[in-house]
Amino acid sequence: MASFPVRNKVALITGGVEGIGLAIAKELLRNGARGVTLADLNSNLGKTAMQELESSFGANKAIFVETDVRDIDKFEAAFIRTIEVFEQIDILVNNAGNLDGNQRNNEIDINLKGTINGMLVGFEKYLQTNRSGNHAVIMNLCSTTGLKAKGSIPIYNSTKFAVHGLTIAWGTKAHFERSKVKVVALCPGVTFTNLLKKVSRRNLEASYEEHMSKYEASGPFQTLEQCAEGALQVIELAPNGTVWVVERGEKPYQFVLPDRFKFTEKKYITNQ
Repeated sequence: MASFPVRNKVALITGGVEGIGLAIAKELLRNGARGVTLADLNSNLGKTAMQELESSFGANKAIFVETDVRDIDKFEAAFIRTIEVFEQIDILVNNAGNLDGNQRNNEIDINLKGTINGMLVGFEKYLQTNRSGNHAVIMNLCSTTGLKAKGSIPIYNSTKFAVHGLTIAWGTKAHFERSKVKVVALCPGVTFTNLLKKVSRRNLEASYEEHMSKYEASGPFQTLEQCAEGALQVIELAPNGTVWVVERGEKPYQFVLPDRFKFTEKKYITNQ
């Protein structure tokens, strides 16, 4: 498909009141988006984010909708409200996330079930019928932890692998041809957010904290603004069904799973 300029488009962003979600909202508005919906459970941060966006971009550019992505009916209500206000919806950013292995059901429900709910409501319904142009876009936030095993956060790690998988599955050619909805994934590297500030003691207790400190020292952080700039490029330019890494302030680069049918060397199990 051709490029997808965000000018005059409307986006719904889950987890949109802080961190990467809010940074993406700002980047979209900065580049001419008509409006954004911040869909989030935190109404206090929602008020603060709305004030910030109105101060920077003027009135009637953003709305806040209290949304629990774990509940598909409440998620759908955010789509309905977006269309009521802006009369269109063109972009869904499945950004809401939780990193707390001690609350694993919640972590799984937000990261994976919430993203699936967004795909079911966004891809299969509203983005096909309420977009302003010929195409729409869904960008799933995957993280680089969806590309490589990370022993310090195994549950979060597994949810992001799953988001990677559902992105490339919904991003197949047959799905795009029937829907004209592009599906892509953004995999941020280490980004300075509240999610990371709160990670200590939240990953199956002491043994995992020790593993993190001994074996998984993080590389250079990137800013929220750098991450959002990469997100904009992925929304506008990335082909359907592709997965993109943005880290260390570099331009996004594509991650491609190897084709198992093209392995040049297979390692077979042995009894030695």
